[in-house]
Amino acid sequence: MSHPVPVPHGLPMERNAGPFDPPREITRLREARPVSPLIFPDGHEGWLVTGYDEVRRLMADTRFSSRQDLGPLHVPYEVPGMPAVTEPSPQVPGLFISMDPPDHTRLRRMLTGAFTVKRMRELEEHIGDIAERQLAEMARLTPPVDLVREFALPVPLLVICELLGVPYEDRGSFQANSATFMEKDVELEKKMAAYTGLTTYLAELVTRKRATPGEDILSDLAARDDLTVEELTGIAFLLLLAGHETTVNMLGLGTFALLEHPEQAAELRAHPDLMPGAVEELLRYLSVADIFFRYATEDLELGGETIGEGSTVVVSLLAANRDPRRFDDPDTLDIRRNARGHLSFGHGVHQCLGGQLARIEMRAGLSGLLRRFPTLELAVPADEVRLRTDMNIYGVHELPVTWTQTAP
Repeated sequence: MSHPVPVPHGLPMERNAGPFDPPREITRLREARPVSPLIFPDGHEGWLVTGYDEVRRLMADTRFSSRQDLGPLHVPYEVPGMPAVTEPSPQVPGLFISMDPPDHTRLRRMLTGAFTVKRMRELEEHIGDIAERQLAEMARLTPPVDLVREFALPVPLLVICELLGVPYEDRGSFQANSATFMEKDVELEKKMAAYTGLTTYLAELVTRKRATPGEDILSDLAARDDLTVEELTGIAFLLLLAGHETTVNMLGLGTFALLEHPEQAAELRAHPDLMPGAVEELLRYLSVADIFFRYATEDLELGGETIGEGSTVVVSLLAANRDPRRFDDPDTLDIRRNARGHLSFGHGVHQCLGGQLARIEMRAGLSGLLRRFPTLELAVPADEVRLRTDMNIYGVHELPVTWTQTAP
């Protein structure tokens, strides 16, 4: 193409078109040039990929590396949840999300058995029971209540703690550290203190499991002699963080979206069999985990552009999931849409291991919520809901809700 479309001084991330929509600037870039030059604040040029086909192709191509230690110096943006890169970062043992094959393959293969579709389906009834117990506790409260605190947070946290073998009663400390770690603009010293607190706790936990294993995923991994304690800690950190942060925010923001589209919520109450498709549509429409980074290991062609070796490539899953070349009328929430093929769980070798688990939790949580609270509504005006614009995974900080009746 003949002329660049730079993003002056950075990456547009504020959802200024509305609480559920992509930044207007990213939408304009996708329409003009789905693979466009991006100027970082230090002056060096990278790339921003916003088109569905281009994002999908990039994420399937392992020549676009996930290794942060291959990144250039002084990239003042954060990989979601990780400290801002100011120099090539050493590989963190066990953190396979930032590894390439064969290291990534070795660690991920150890976990695939724990997250098979078959095993997740076997857990489905149990996850439904956890959701129902939490809904029953919420129904005993006097509204208004914060749906995040009373429901969206405890359900995924109870599930992942049970699966991994992390004591739920320890949630106070590791949840606080997790929240601090996921903040965008917190001081590096504070963020690293939270990271150290989490990893110290998890290192002690996996060491205990190596000595006295239980019936859980971390115990199974700790029994292997081909994993170091450092690798076990990195894996535990990734699974605990990813295993609840994304689903917590999908449940909270998904409920907000349905309450703002009451005709869609009514249709789901009348036709519960639509819930699996509705979950896929909410995943596409909301895309709570948006920005990811890749690094070109050689000169590569993508979307008619030549991306030079060593370039930083920023990927927007939110923009890709709203690409009208892939989804008709993409900015409309339509629970009857066939949203399969969305990229909210990524694509390629790094596709989210816990995708099936998140789907089950969302189906159980939203189905139970809509059935149990037929008159559920916001307790504050929509523009007073606190959005997680300050966090690396989007959602709501609180969702005040009320109701006038409950169902058994």
